[in-house]
Amino acid sequence: MEHKFCVDTLFCLLFLSPLVSCQLNYRFYDATCPNLTRIVQSGVWSAIANDTRIAASLLRLHFHDCFGCDASLLLDDTGSLNGEKNAPGNKNSVRGFEVIDKIKSNVEEACPSTVSCTDIITLVSRAAVYFSGGPYWPVPLGRRDGTTASENAVSEQLPSPFEPLENITAKFTAKGLDIKDLVVLSGAHTIGFAQCFTFKTRLFNFGESGKPDPTLDASLLQNLQSLCPNQADSDTQLAPLDPVTSTKFDNIYFKNLVNNSGLLQSDQVLMGNNRTASMVFGYSKLPFLFYRDFGASMVNMANIGVLTGSNGEIRKNCRVVNKKTTA
Repeated sequence: MEHKFCVDTLFCLLFLSPLVSCQLNYRFYDATCPNLTRIVQSGVWSAIANDTRIAASLLRLHFHDCFGCDASLLLDDTGSLNGEKNAPGNKNSVRGFEVIDKIKSNVEEACPSTVSCTDIITLVSRAAVYFSGGPYWPVPLGRRDGTTASENAVSEQLPSPFEPLENITAKFTAKGLDIKDLVVLSGAHTIGFAQCFTFKTRLFNFGESGKPDPTLDASLLQNLQSLCPNQADSDTQLAPLDPVTSTKFDNIYFKNLVNNSGLLQSDQVLMGNNRTASMVFGYSKLPFLFYRDFGASMVNMANIGVLTGSNGEIRKNCRVVNKKTTA
């Protein structure tokens, strides 16, 4: 027992934010829901088999919830609650809610009222990365679910693909993340797609110049202008964030940035700052380094604003807060 305590304490000191103070534990559900990881991985595997895009969507869902990791993003709008699904950056963009619903249902069947939706999202994102060829990292658990949501908070706190690096860095710093976390987590764009409206100004009217972004690779520019013509009805067309290996989690994203082939301006700007560019070069050459640091930064992000102990609740349905019982 003493040995186990020492191991857990060392893990907390090395990997967890001091604010979380070891209330999270990577053995948290060992006794109460021993098959949790298997249930989650089975659900994610089935979802990816049906839709290869869903891996990136599930990872993105975690990102968008985790600038305050409490599963508030999963809550539907109700008469008394204005949810976050319709916030700019989420509406008609974030997807994968049905996958979470199905996994949560299976978890509830095996372990009723035990595992939070927040922990399920965290485990789902790891499985999505792993089944896409990426790393697997230890995930401390024990988060609880929030009972409120804020559309305004999403708009204010979530980084946008249209923002300059200084703004994005400030938003990361405000959440206790650093410039390294920013660069590493941007590497999640090695999988997935973006809608044309998120980068179209780079193709036709960069900086109100009436011309394309001069830093964008000429061949990529031509392909993107064909895919996303300068008209409103192309806004929701999809383009791969990494056209080389769009469904494989690897370090090609960083190689694309080095070659001026980043899709989003918020990605390519990483090459315009000496400090972030140095990290991009490093990850472009050393995939194992990217994998190691990505897992560590995912743990850092998953510790933002978590509820533990008696705070929050364990939702039975991820879409709605539990009904209060009266004595």
